[in-house]
Amino acid sequence: MAILHVRRLKKYFPVLGGVFLRRTGWVHAVDDVSFSVEKGKTFGLVGESGCGKTTLGRCIMGLYDLTQGSVTVQGQSISRLTAFQKKKLATHLQMIFQDPYESLNPRQTVQQILEEKYKIHGHHSTDLSREIRQLLSRVGLSADSLSRYPHEFSGGQRQRIGIARAVSMHPEIIICDEPVSALDVSVQSKILNLLLELQQTLGLTYVFVSHDLSVVRHVSDRIGVMYLGKIVEMGDAQDIYAHARHPYTRALLSAVPVPDPDAQRQRVILTGEVPSVENPPSGCRFHTRCPHAAPICRREPPPLIHRRHDPRHVAACHFF
Repeated sequence: MAILHVRRLKKYFPVLGGVFLRRTGWVHAVDDVSFSVEKGKTFGLVGESGCGKTTLGRCIMGLYDLTQGSVTVQGQSISRLTAFQKKKLATHLQMIFQDPYESLNPRQTVQQILEEKYKIHGHHSTDLSREIRQLLSRVGLSADSLSRYPHEFSGGQRQRIGIARAVSMHPEIIICDEPVSALDVSVQSKILNLLLELQQTLGLTYVFVSHDLSVVRHVSDRIGVMYLGKIVEMGDAQDIYAHARHPYTRALLSAVPVPDPDAQRQRVILTGEVPSVENPPSGCRFHTRCPHAAPICRREPPPLIHRRHDPRHVAACHFF
């Protein structure tokens, strides 16, 4: 059963210019994106920097007002909630940020950082200190961390504190915004395994945002590939990797390192620059860099078409 529904979501940011800072255009950060996430599963969002995946995550969190479309969490549309209802919803919907240092208050100890959530949401516990110590133990940190400040920890340990803060309110959905991209490679696998372990024990649902296809494959059940604010391909993780249909997805996959040096893989090199999201190309947004572009690609935007015999695998390509 789907716990999160995103329908026809659009988020445009105004471009201001001139002496009077009047609007001169729009940045099409997210443009007509739809998907659903089943309870206890992970939906991976992958794409190059600037494709709109982080903006989409923040729209789901309610940090940005939607230009158009809807986000429904447990049957509730977040755009129609009052301030009190949004505060209540925040206990069910949390976010892990990319930079574990900037997302933590450097003037607060770990105990103050974790206690803050309980105070904001009026959570009363007979033994809050014991509950926080158990929370730290769950993410692999010792109780003596409580009196220390964020700068006294390594990047991986800071991210564990951020994860502890996210799960403290027992949420059902967590938006993971590039949670390992700022960490050393040796630490990334430990944090990913921690997230998978917490998902199994707590029944969490993830929206996992990343530019790294190998990371997304490791944690995701379904994957959506984004380009210039649109989802260009979506399907089950293994199916995307085995039978990618969109030229952009194939190009991303060809750049993923493989452990076998003798493995034969044809590298797809994309030419040209990424177009501006302020003035996206007509037709298919990928046609300016696509090696298979035809006249129809320049004229008509392709719809998401499902793969033969597999309605769960869709791609926005005229030649799918």
